[in-house]
Amino acid sequence: MKKVAIYPGSFDPVTYGHIDLIERASAIFDRLIVAIARNQAKKTLFNVAERRLLLEQATKKFSNVVIDDFKGLLVNYALKKEAKVIVRGLRAISDFEFEFQMALTNRSLAGKVETLFLMPNERYAYFSSRILKEIVALGGDAKHFVPSYVEEKLKTKLNRA
Repeated sequence: MKKVAIYPGSFDPVTYGHIDLIERASAIFDRLIVAIARNQAKKTLFNVAERRLLLEQATKKFSNVVIDDFKGLLVNYALKKEAKVIVRGLRAISDFEFEFQMALTNRSLAGKVETLFLMPNERYAYFSSRILKEIVALGGDAKHFVPSYVEEKLKTKLNRA
């Protein structure tokens, strides 16, 4: 039986921190589904199709990684995809409380699905997509945080090209 995991997120946009977690999780599992959350309540800069294209480009070197998107409860999506594990990144202690609540809630809803927390490389532990967008919007250099094709898309979206 193949070990399937899901790494969910908004990926708005994908960063080196996300890619770091994808690389490490793809080495642990036979198949890793990177699942873009379609959350209507969350305002995103990039639409789902744009985020999918950026993720596909970022993950093309990983043969066992699939990009998908989902609506609704993550655990229902995990069960539908026959994934036994949800991979989540923990950057700082501030992430822990929310992620802990979500993991326990998910376990309550679908006890067969486990949550695995991975710590990012310390280079990315302080960084978020929100900070990235602010850096680019203010004319800063984002090359240490995202691949060049992501930085170019950000500049275009934020009228900084």
